[in-house]
Amino acid sequence: QVQLVESGGGLVPAGGSLRLSCAASGRLFSIYAMRWYRQAPGEQREMVARMTRDGITNVADSVKGRFTISGNISHIDLQMNNLKPEDTAVYYCKAFATARDNWGQGTQVTVSP
Repeated sequence: QVQLVESGGGLVPAGGSLRLSCAASGRLFSIYAMRWYRQAPGEQREMVARMTRDGITNVADSVKGRFTISGNISHIDLQMNNLKPEDTAVYYCKAFATARDNWGQGTQVTVSP
């Protein structure tokens, strides 16, 4: 079992920055990838950024140039710059593990116009 705890959400004006963190605990050896997702009200959950155990990273086209994922398989951060109102969503961390996938509880990000 893997437990995930996200932090760092909040309210910022457009153009501002936030840094989200996701800390994993438990069976860390079983994790082979970590991802950040977000879900806006009335929308489907979408992948924002991902990292493999080998440190290979990738971000979605919608946030490329503004969001950066960093860290390692037990702790990942999402640096979000030049935030836009359309970035408003609940952000979730997900760990892909050999036994089962695990979600964090989510952290709210609200960007005011």
